[in-house]
Amino acid sequence: MAEVLVLVDHVDGTVRKTTTEMLTAARRLGEPSAVFIGTGFDAARDTLARFGAVKAYRIESAEVTDHLVAPAAEALAQLVERTSPVAVLLPSSLDGKEIAGRLAIKTSSGVLTDAVDVQPTDGGVQVTKSVFAGDFEAVCASTHGSPVVTVKPNSIAAEEAPAELADEVVEVTVSDAARTARIVERSAKQQTGRPALSEAAIVVSGGRGTGGDFGPVETFADTLGAAVGASRAAVDAGWYPHSSQVGQTGVSVSPQLYVAAGISGAIQHRAGMQTSKTIVAVNKDPEAPIFEMVDFGVVGDLFQVLSQAADTISGS
Repeated sequence: MAEVLVLVDHVDGTVRKTTTEMLTAARRLGEPSAVFIGTGFDAARDTLARFGAVKAYRIESAEVTDHLVAPAAEALAQLVERTSPVAVLLPSSLDGKEIAGRLAIKTSSGVLTDAVDVQPTDGGVQVTKSVFAGDFEAVCASTHGSPVVTVKPNSIAAEEAPAELADEVVEVTVSDAARTARIVERSAKQQTGRPALSEAAIVVSGGRGTGGDFGPVETFADTLGAAVGASRAAVDAGWYPHSSQVGQTGVSVSPQLYVAAGISGAIQHRAGMQTSKTIVAVNKDPEAPIFEMVDFGVVGDLFQVLSQAADTISGS
């Protein structure tokens, strides 16, 4: 069966949900082979095997791990040359997309980003993309080389398929040019106890209507076990960190449930969340553009609505 390379998205061996989703997608195309860059493989082994990886290529060289994305792209290119995979799957993160672009050039392959579905075709691989701020879906296929595909989080449900996993430490050659940007320090991001925004199954976002008070948004999010996002207006005003911005110039999310509180629904924001499975909006303005795209809308004061909803859900 044809081999499919999957770049493992992990933190010191803790495998992110994006990887299990990509392994599930890879099984539609062939036999998944995990590409594990960094340390902590032993911690990741069980998860990779549980979701169908039959092989793992371990790249542990400091020449790759101590630099930005260029060495990773070169390492993947060498694996592509060696294995001739039917496709290479990467997460649709900032790093994932940059690696994908570099890899496609190095291997003379087509690149397809932000895939929400992946299927085999007679000619190779076909993906579905959400385009024009989620108003349309485009079905695309790569016609050159080994297609390089970045998969959008929460688009493909992860399904277990236990397999016997064999691993191999791979030595790669990294060019001097790829090692010009070195990582000199790493620090752990402050933990909020909430899921990562791009991976969360539920996201609650606040906008200009919060007036800078995200307390009700955070309380409601914690009641649902959700991530907290913000509109561009809110982060530009300094009310919430820029890392939490949802939108075209922020984080693109595709959760099962998206709650927009006090967000008018500008096209910039819609571009980052319109592929959410179910969308709920709370806004005092019945003419707010956000209501044109929601599954459920509540016209009311977000401070009252979110507080009452949180109390009802928590049973207090």
